[in-house]
Amino acid sequence: MDFYWIKTNKLIKRLFSNQVWDIPNAEKKIYLTFDDGPTPEVTEWVLSVLKQHDIKATFFCIGDNIRKHPELFQKVISEGHHIGNHTYNHLQGWKTSDKAYLENINSCEDVIRKKMTDDRHQSANCGLFRPPYGKIRPSQSARLRKKGYKIIMWDVLSADFDLRITPEKCLSNVIKNTTQGSIIVFHDSRKAFKNLEYTLPRTIEILKEKGFLFDTID
Repeated sequence: MDFYWIKTNKLIKRLFSNQVWDIPNAEKKIYLTFDDGPTPEVTEWVLSVLKQHDIKATFFCIGDNIRKHPELFQKVISEGHHIGNHTYNHLQGWKTSDKAYLENINSCEDVIRKKMTDDRHQSANCGLFRPPYGKIRPSQSARLRKKGYKIIMWDVLSADFDLRITPEKCLSNVIKNTTQGSIIVFHDSRKAFKNLEYTLPRTIEILKEKGFLFDTID
């Protein structure tokens, strides 16, 4: 498995400052994000946990999963969460031509917009994009930003997707590295669920005790 940062290095943030790694604020806000859904049962479980704690989050959805599970996608929106584009087929930008990558993102955008026909859902945000694996070429990033997208990366990676780590380690990854303004990544996928099921409720409880407030990315 490739190397990955749990806490994104400050040098990386400076080198790629045209991408959003955290959101500085004066209110001790942090931002929960979920990649790769909507996934039956898993996304529904995530929604129930967030609802229990009255928290709104940002979901970076795969277009093909939206197509397969439109009712679940509508539920994410109807419960007040924000939506971001995560490509149609979870493409790795470094391994994909700019043309194919942008077309795949457009396909995801199309399916998002088709499902957002009710005016009550206009608060869901289609102007956000997160590259799968966090890998995107500068040329791809530039073209997306020119189209008006914000490229949303992260400050803290839970690593819930990594089957080599324990749920306890996953929790530690988040709690030890979250600071004011952190964008935190979880995955509402079947692969990540073992770690997510343990970590998400405990993360919310501990960070609330520390005085953090949860918000969506606009």
